[in-house]
Amino acid sequence: MPALCRACLHTFDDGTRCPECRSPRVTSHPELFNLTIAHMDCDAFYASVEKRDNPELEGKPVIIGGGKRGVVSTCCYIARIKGVRSAMPSFQALKLCPEAVFVKGRMERYVEVSRQVRALMDELTPTVEPLSLDEAFMDLSGTAKLHGAPPAVMLARLTKRMQEEIGITGSIGLSHNKFLAKVASDLDKPRGFSVIGKEETTAFLRPKPVKLIWGIGPVAQQSLAAAGIRTFDDLLRWDRRDLHDRFGSMGERLYALARGEDGRRISAHTPVKGLSNETTFHEDTNDPDILDGHIWRMAEKVSGRAKAKAKAGRVVTLKLKRANHKLLSKRLSLHQPTQLADTIYRTARGLFDQVGDQGPYRLLGVGISDLVDASDADREGDLLDPDAGKRAEAERAADAIRERFGADAIVKGRALR
Repeated sequence: MPALCRACLHTFDDGTRCPECRSPRVTSHPELFNLTIAHMDCDAFYASVEKRDNPELEGKPVIIGGGKRGVVSTCCYIARIKGVRSAMPSFQALKLCPEAVFVKGRMERYVEVSRQVRALMDELTPTVEPLSLDEAFMDLSGTAKLHGAPPAVMLARLTKRMQEEIGITGSIGLSHNKFLAKVASDLDKPRGFSVIGKEETTAFLRPKPVKLIWGIGPVAQQSLAAAGIRTFDDLLRWDRRDLHDRFGSMGERLYALARGEDGRRISAHTPVKGLSNETTFHEDTNDPDILDGHIWRMAEKVSGRAKAKAKAGRVVTLKLKRANHKLLSKRLSLHQPTQLADTIYRTARGLFDQVGDQGPYRLLGVGISDLVDASDADREGDLLDPDAGKRAEAERAADAIRERFGADAIVKGRALR
């Protein structure tokens, strides 16, 4: 069986250890050197960057965000083992992991590191489709001749270079379509390299829970469970018409994914219509401090993605879901496009103030749409907010200093509440 050592990149025939360097970091699979669709996901990206930049954090449970009344933005794997999760209230995280170290998020730094990772991916293939700052799809079809090695070897080389040159780790999922590649990348984190081949697709999926499908959250899981669907095996017992009648267009998608079919192509030029981020709470909440912290966290993430893509939005949207699953959506068109976290936050917070007393809420999201190039963003002052121009200038100046002298030359003071 074809095998690959992810430590020294040696290829050989089967075995649990590399015959060259004796490393146990070996991936073997019958289709290892024939598959070309990959998903790369950085491991606990924000926390990994913080640990890399501050060696004193090594070996400690690190939580990004938080504060006395805040929420967890993300955390490292040590904290996750203790039960800490994104969007969890800080007080709850501290109960689970009292020794945790809380660190303020530095979105500008994460954007910078994300660009370094993207540059390495671009060396492998021109067909890179980013999903966020820390993950992307890659199509390596036809690249074996160019690189003199099959895609699996080049992907292992990618994560090796990420660790050696940038100081962060990533996990690879390799398969024959996007759906399965993304599923594979989650199978063995951190520093994983998992393969799902064509021949094993149905057997692999059958016993798995349907929550494995990207986009099937708690609410969708409840709807499927009400129909007796909890696993892919349950899905396979439904025909296409019945799934469509019960679940509409989602039923068509479920029918295909149950069989491991995904015809979507990886595209490096897919037009972006909007940028958003949302979170579902572990417990419904009406606490204004907790919700305000979430609004800032979402605004900061949307701003980071906008800066990474050199985009800005003319419309800011706030999305809220009540405890009874009723969805509220508020939007406001700005007099000029923005990519600033401060502007996105203030606008979303103003929208929240209109409906904040209608909770408790189970989900909150913030987004921007009607996207334009960043060169057209945040140009003019605001007569109703005299300090807006100063804040925009300060952010541009900070970005320029970081670009010239490095991300640590100046650190943004504001972070999650």
